[in-house]
Amino acid sequence: MSNGKLVIFEGIDGSGKSSQYRRICDRLNNDGIQFRQIVFPRYDKESSALIRLYLGGAFGSHPDDVNAYAASLFYAVDRYASFKDDWGKDFSSGKLIIADRYTTSNIVHQGAKLPEDELKSFFAWVSDLEYVKMGLPEPDKVFFLDVDLETSLRRMKKRQEKHHTSADIHEKDTEYLKRCIKTARMACEYFGWTRVPFEKNGAEREIMEKNDDIYRQLLAVL
Repeated sequence: MSNGKLVIFEGIDGSGKSSQYRRICDRLNNDGIQFRQIVFPRYDKESSALIRLYLGGAFGSHPDDVNAYAASLFYAVDRYASFKDDWGKDFSSGKLIIADRYTTSNIVHQGAKLPEDELKSFFAWVSDLEYVKMGLPEPDKVFFLDVDLETSLRRMKKRQEKHHTSADIHEKDTEYLKRCIKTARMACEYFGWTRVPFEKNGAEREIMEKNDDIYRQLLAVL
């Protein structure tokens, strides 16, 4: 059988990415469309050990304390392990895979550490590392849930208060989050990702209006 389809949901913290991802998975289930859902990083697996150390501040209290290339390898190894021991066979047999984060997260969150004039080179390096050297499949569709910094910070604070959690080194650094947004918008242009704006006609979009738009575009990929 031919390979399946790989659809990615990407966005910075507080973008509404996870909420949209869950709703899309529910709709696929309700419509009887078979698929596998995966979420990165896999914090409960040994392959994410370096990620947990990094985000917990073991290598430095700021994202820039670990350079973009080194940190990218932490996440790439976790994805490689997941493909080999979890979802690779499903993808190879033709199944639809829906992922919350993927290689796209290295592009956004690690690319944000670099000067703008180095980004295209970094984008190419990440793509070559994961899709060519490591043999991971390229996405058929990437939805980037766009958001502004103020909305992101407000939503993150609300989530942390609700779940009694604390911010990791990425979430604590406001300037870094601002750079992530800028980098992601450049990546949308470079890779042809589908940017999902958080506003429409100057107002924040309704969750289900946005979800209907995403679902329509997802079905067109299948």
